[in-house]
Amino acid sequence: MIRPLPASLVFLSLFACGHDGPEFTRINARFAEPSIDVSPGEHELNLGGNYLVNGLIEWKDGYLFVPSAAANEDDTPLLIWLHGGGGDAESTRYMFEVAEEYGVAVLTLDARHNTWDGIDSPYIRDVPFINEALTYTFQRIKVDQSRIALGGLSDGGAYALAIGRTNGDFFSHLIAVAPGPLTPPGPPVGSPRVLVMHGARDNVYPTMLSRRLIVPGLESEGYNVTYIEFDGPHWATEAAMHEILRWFTST
Repeated sequence: MIRPLPASLVFLSLFACGHDGPEFTRINARFAEPSIDVSPGEHELNLGGNYLVNGLIEWKDGYLFVPSAAANEDDTPLLIWLHGGGGDAESTRYMFEVAEEYGVAVLTLDARHNTWDGIDSPYIRDVPFINEALTYTFQRIKVDQSRIALGGLSDGGAYALAIGRTNGDFFSHLIAVAPGPLTPPGPPVGSPRVLVMHGARDNVYPTMLSRRLIVPGLESEGYNVTYIEFDGPHWATEAAMHEILRWFTST
């Protein structure tokens, strides 16, 4: 989807080629009692903007999925899900049906560029948008503050582990499916539980990357890590999503 882009933003997108300002790596969205009524189902955020990606102007936004269970006004577990490099939030909407079964709200977001900050650019755009999307969510549903997970696939999984460790005082659970390595942008905080999953038929990253590098590294830092290999490709299959949400809601 392409939406009108102000000429000033086109100029900035085309000619801003460096960054010497502060990086943004902390989650600072504040919990609040919901003040906006929202119906169960998926909702486009309409918080996004147009960005220059690989020479094309693309609309970047995301979705909030609200499970039927949220209507009971009970605290609702929340999963923030991050797509892989070159992907988008649209491609992750298949998980909403599974989330409904487990009573989990899902916030799925677009990276501001082809992939997430810290992988091919400074930490300047994605964390502020995550904060904005979280504020949007807190205004609409009563989130269980003890069950907020940050997860993702591939680059999104690597980013979740990096940003999640830097914000372990906010996230209770971190989830990575077939992640690559990425160093956290700041000192680790807190002690979130961690789930790493990897498809046995992955043709992008070998399972040994998770099994021999990422998981042992997390364990050496003192994290409680669950590692699962599943029958699948470089993707969070529907069966894998059942494993993820079962783990998230029961640990």
